[in-house]
Amino acid sequence: MTIPSTLRKTFRTLDMGDGSDGVWAAHVRPMWPLAESWLTAEGRTPQGAERARKLFEEHMPELVPALDRLAGQLGRPEAATFLTLAAVRPFFSGCTQTGAPGSLLRNYDFPPDDVEGTVVRSHFLRPVIGMQEAGWGLLDGMNDAGLAVSLTFGGREVHGPGFAVVLVLRYLLETCATVDEALARLARIPVGIPQNVTLVDHERAVTVYVGPDIPMTMAPDACAANHQHLPVPDAQERATRTRARLDAVRRPGTDVAAMLRPPLHKGTYEDGLGTVYTAHYEPGAGRVTYHWPGAESWRLGFEDATGAAGSGGFTGEERVVVLGGHDPAATAGT
Repeated sequence: MTIPSTLRKTFRTLDMGDGSDGVWAAHVRPMWPLAESWLTAEGRTPQGAERARKLFEEHMPELVPALDRLAGQLGRPEAATFLTLAAVRPFFSGCTQTGAPGSLLRNYDFPPDDVEGTVVRSHFLRPVIGMQEAGWGLLDGMNDAGLAVSLTFGGREVHGPGFAVVLVLRYLLETCATVDEALARLARIPVGIPQNVTLVDHERAVTVYVGPDIPMTMAPDACAANHQHLPVPDAQERATRTRARLDAVRRPGTDVAAMLRPPLHKGTYEDGLGTVYTAHYEPGAGRVTYHWPGAESWRLGFEDATGAAGSGGFTGEERVVVLGGHDPAATAGT
């Protein structure tokens, strides 16, 4: 049996600072053809670019200087439009997550080859650490104030005007110190597709449902899979097991070990969608630990410089992880 190449995934770290030293730009340029393909047809027009810019200026004015600084380094006329993430095609993922005061635990499910796999430390408006996607968006992350956030897809394939939620997560971490502050901002930001956002600080943990066709809606607890407050069709449940995963993640005592086992951990890589990583954020301590079945954990934090046993730093370190705990080198050709 030949093990698919997607079972071997490289993760790396990047210290992008405020984006002015060229390190981030050098990292992103090789990926630009893929990023450019995410732009909508409208976003490629002058009118679409103008609308995306105005939406960004209206809802994320504090990040305009960072947007211009990053786009200027890429040297592409469409870079400024792409980096607004207000004119990109929708994408749909899996994921399961649960929060408690001071702790956020999540599985990110996606085609492994299509995940960037870069953990970035940045300082635009304040120190932020997170798993980067779509240029400078974040799939999950934390800030130095003790706030952590993550996303799951809301399960409904609708699309409307608004931002890709990965940039919304960055904006919340850049501008907010508490869950309450983040909720107040999130309620006013248009999000292009249905998403579930879990937020934690040292006192509170909540999940909210957002999307282009609903107001921000509170979930009954700080847990999320891939549906919102609406009924899940049986066909969707058979395909995603979203209700089963939500029931599982709500069980008392759910911990990292539970997230690394079915039904929460998805090993369906041959179908193009599996668990790429498990992340445990402890934002009050300023650290995040990534976990994989059968692999060592990788701990990162605001104070990490060179990395110790079980830890890592933001010095461009790379780690090759065998997803699912399999060893391709040991089984290839057998």
